[in-house]
Amino acid sequence: MRPIAILGLASLSFLAAQGTGIPLFFHLFYLLLALLVLSYAWAWLNIRGVRVQRETFTHRTQVGEQAHARLTIHNVWPMPKLWVELQDHSDLPLHGAGFVTYLPGRERRRWVTRTPCTMRGKFTLGPTTVVSGDPFGIFRLSRSVGGTSEILVYPQTTALPGFGLPSAELPGGQDVKSRAYHVTPNVATVRDYQPGDSFNRIHWRTSARSGKLMVKEFELDPTAEIYLVLDMQERVQHYALPSRVSYSEAGRRELRVAESTEEYGIQAAASITRHLLEQNRTVGFIGWGQHREVIPAERESRQLFKILEALAVLRAHGAQPLAEVLVAESTRFGRNCTLVIITSSLDDHWIVSLQHLLYRGARAVVVQIDPQSFGGWQDPLAVQGRLAELRIPTYVYGQGQSLTEALQQPVSAEQAVS
Repeated sequence: MRPIAILGLASLSFLAAQGTGIPLFFHLFYLLLALLVLSYAWAWLNIRGVRVQRETFTHRTQVGEQAHARLTIHNVWPMPKLWVELQDHSDLPLHGAGFVTYLPGRERRRWVTRTPCTMRGKFTLGPTTVVSGDPFGIFRLSRSVGGTSEILVYPQTTALPGFGLPSAELPGGQDVKSRAYHVTPNVATVRDYQPGDSFNRIHWRTSARSGKLMVKEFELDPTAEIYLVLDMQERVQHYALPSRVSYSEAGRRELRVAESTEEYGIQAAASITRHLLEQNRTVGFIGWGQHREVIPAERESRQLFKILEALAVLRAHGAQPLAEVLVAESTRFGRNCTLVIITSSLDDHWIVSLQHLLYRGARAVVVQIDPQSFGGWQDPLAVQGRLAELRIPTYVYGQGQSLTEALQQPVSAEQAVS
């Protein structure tokens, strides 16, 4: 509006000069036109000769941690710039909007951001916009600067010291650990070396301490494969609170994330995965959200990051109910398999599908996200009673409850039928 106002005032001065012939109006007209040209040229030059560089130090982080990045703005011209504003259009929640600085000739300024991560997902840092103007405040010009980077925020994980799983049956019908004649990830003990033992079984640290060769003996794993099945059907999800921005007493901007059965299920899946892999178990993941996500069971350290990456972007947009998911993926669940089912569904059809898998020798644990605590009207006791009849350990995780406490002890049969 200011350039239009000055241009209108210049027009009035020109009309007054033509009507009266007074030199003052001619001088005022020329002065206002020169001011407009000079101001625009100044603002235009201020946003030129500027380079912006983004350095992302954290490409992968976790909810509760911080994302570190640095923006550098460099004035490649010898002419100083009185003020330059750098606007960052990143979609990471709580990320800083930018900064304003004075740029001397051939100098640079840096801006370091430490953004607390409050939401899981894949976010984009950038692009940026350089904004500047003239000293009179008449023009304010901007120029977009390309260059973006992505950051992946994993869901938060919680320690689960009290969470345990039932043992699945081994081939042959045994439920206890037994000695194996081949190499497995589970070391039972060490013994003296005997001729014919493979060198890859030698335990060098024990051999160094004892002064003689000692070899490792291995045992079978009672739960050879564990599959986490996360129910991501959209219609069974419940949301308690909308996302909103609030301000703390210190004036800091905080984001309150929506509490939902979806996010509670994601957190439970991530925490259980970390807990099981730390125990050297073979873990896989199945979740049908906006797309079918299946990660075959492995026990390597990279398996944790593969599952966390899938959980970071998985959304509860699935159309298939849990019963159909269990049937479609049933070929993966054998007698040496344990299922960890995480769901908020109160439809007992999935229990029937699970029952067929139990008849085939599989084992199961259910983590029920209590939909009633999120505003649902149906009572989950009926589902808990059915699971108690099948002797399936069931953990109930409600809104506002600590995950560590929720997975400390399964619901008893008396609680399920009361």
